Amino acid sequence: MPSVETVRGPVDVGDLGTTFMHEHVFVLTPDIMANYGHEYWDEEVRVADAIEKLRRLRDLGVTTIVDPTVVGLGRYIPRVARINAEVDLNIVVATGLYTFDEIPHFLHYRGPDTLLGGDEPMVEMFVKDIREGIAGTGIKAAFLKGVVEEKGLTPDQTRVQHAIAATHVETGVPITVHTNSAHQTGRLALDLYEGDGVDLTKVVVGHAGDTNDLDYLRELMDRGATIGCDRFGLDLFNPTEQRVATIAALCAQGYADRIVLAHDAACYMDFFSGEAAQAALAQAAPNWHYEHIHADVLPALREQGVTEDQLTTMLVENPRRYFTAG
Repeated sequence: MPSVETVRGPVDVGDLGTTFMHEHVFVLTPDIMANYGHEYWDEEVRVADAIEKLRRLRDLGVTTIVDPTVVGLGRYIPRVARINAEVDLNIVVATGLYTFDEIPHFLHYRGPDTLLGGDEPMVEMFVKDIREGIAGTGIKAAFLKGVVEEKGLTPDQTRVQHAIAATHVETGVPITVHTNSAHQTGRLALDLYEGDGVDLTKVVVGHAGDTNDLDYLRELMDRGATIGCDRFGLDLFNPTEQRVATIAALCAQGYADRIVLAHDAACYMDFFSGEAAQAALAQAAPNWHYEHIHADVLPALREQGVTEDQLTTMLVENPRRYFTAG
């Protein structure tokens, strides 16, 4: 079988096993942490905590997580590699750019129709991450990550998405796109990708599971894309009970082969730094952690009539197909 790049090197896609398709190790704002985060960030404490949490996840039978932490979310691969060395888990990492609207000034003045001109630097950056490795680590990205949020395809956001599409066409690696389901921006993303020659069967529409609009979800899947039901535990966006009912309905209609599961959780996310923020988060989203799917979601899906074969399709077969070239 073909292989997929992970933090620990290439892995046969047949060995990915049970895969959560959208989980972070860390989500950080590095310059904030460097200047103001002394009371929130202790490197050794956070690394040890991440090792413990990921080992517990591995003990549940999860063998792979797909981590879409890219530039804009504090991607720092050496730290992830250090953690992964202590955990028998496949971690698949991404390249791309996380922005809801404007691109960084570093990119704003470079590229076609800019002050400095030249080719699109994002394509060069993304391709290098895929073919040579990220920031001198030799660890290669295996997929692309972008965002189409509430503001839609702003001029800068459109430029990012065209760069992601061009990189996909050049390298063949798949795409995961963060979308806003309340505004149905998955449709915008697929329209752009399709126009740029992207194979839509290699696209995961992230956070699609935040909605229970079956017509919208079926539309995305009927175009070939896979939907990410990947925010289990974030009941503020959609309660678990409704997420489960939506997946069960789609499975009953024959769509299990176009659904993947995850939490969009992290070992640590500095959005919620500090005891007060952590307490508020625990009250608002007590189940937003890596273990919620096994503890609560899978039993609930079974009760709703989702079969073991369908669960295997969503957790094993669909991720395997996503990372299989061609």
